[in-house]
Amino acid sequence: MTSAAPAGSPPRTDDSPALEARGITRTYGTGPSTVTALDGVDVDIARGAFTAIMGPSGSGKSTLLHVLAGLDAVDSGSILLDGTEITTLRDDALTRLRRERIGFVFQSFNLLPMLTAEQNILLPLELAGTRVDRTWLDTLVTAFGIADRLDHLPSQLSGGQIQRVAISRALITSPAVVFADEPTGNLDSRSTEEVLDFLRLSVDEFGQTVVMVTHEREAAERADRILTLADGRIAADEDLRGQRR
Repeated sequence: MTSAAPAGSPPRTDDSPALEARGITRTYGTGPSTVTALDGVDVDIARGAFTAIMGPSGSGKSTLLHVLAGLDAVDSGSILLDGTEITTLRDDALTRLRRERIGFVFQSFNLLPMLTAEQNILLPLELAGTRVDRTWLDTLVTAFGIADRLDHLPSQLSGGQIQRVAISRALITSPAVVFADEPTGNLDSRSTEEVLDFLRLSVDEFGQTVVMVTHEREAAERADRILTLADGRIAADEDLRGQRR
């Protein structure tokens, strides 16, 4: 088993996959009403790359993201996240792993309204009881252009600034993987481009591993790779490196 890096340390840069899933199955319901969301999925997620997951409604794309992130259990199969088998972890260990080794970017961004931008960014470190690396914080907020907004509440920020704070929060622990669940689903075209630019920046400049679920082909094409799901299986696997616009 590979030991996890401490929160706030740079992402690993070796050639091992950030995520390895084998034989993943997930069903919901029982008897005639049983729905197979994932049907024996095998997938590796490359470290330091941007992977998009697409598929029609009911294809299993959101379920795949949820089980890879340890937010949902599998019926069978194995998932290694940064060398740790997560399907057999106890709840407390899984919670700790999510806090320290996983970053999340939600569709609604989910900033806490009573906290400043800086407090929102540092919240994962506070919950994990981890020391703040001020150099890393400064690097993030400078890269995302919010260094002068850290003492502002979310209500005092523009929509674009809220997005940048949310992505900075996802990166503050230097997680093994950042999961973005339909992060552009409710945004206009300009805001969509900004979010995708920031996710792309986190990969290209910081070596971050990003996995994004999206229903938008144009958004998916900003990634290095597109996995398309259909009926709980991977129907297509496209390598876009060298083709990105």
